[in-house]
Amino acid sequence: MNADEIINYVYEQLNVSTYISDHCTTVYERSTDITKYYDNVDLDLIKCGAMLHDVGRIKTNNIEHAYLGADLLRELNIDEKIAKITERHIGAGIPPHEAEELGLPPRNYMPETLEEKIVAHADNLVHGVTKVNLKFVIDKWQNKNMNQASIDRLISLHRELLGDKYE
Repeated sequence: MNADEIINYVYEQLNVSTYISDHCTTVYERSTDITKYYDNVDLDLIKCGAMLHDVGRIKTNNIEHAYLGADLLRELNIDEKIAKITERHIGAGIPPHEAEELGLPPRNYMPETLEEKIVAHADNLVHGVTKVNLKFVIDKWQNKNMNQASIDRLISLHRELLGDKYE
């Protein structure tokens, strides 16, 4: 199956809402804003990852949606690379000790591949269906009382992927 067929298959199997698909479409658009700076990225993987990263929201809107979504994709026999993007897209990643504190199953929630990092950060730079900048995200996270380590990871990921762009 090609990327569009995979996305359509998952959306049909899971009955993904328009709210989720609209957000994912904006995240995909934002990911293309980032991928234009790279020539070594798997664009089909980015498309699938961006369009499927929030499928776990059909079950819950809390932080658990990442691993639940990854498990749903695995149950549908979707490529593990796509499932990992879904599992690792929260913020700029969640290290093991924070995952444990949050009550998440013991898994790797840190984006490792370029595609995982791009989708995670593209999601950070979208609020609902609106593209936002790094300052907006930092302010939002500070208002939510996110820990400073998470904000530092966000800034570090931004610098790794985009340098000073979107400041």
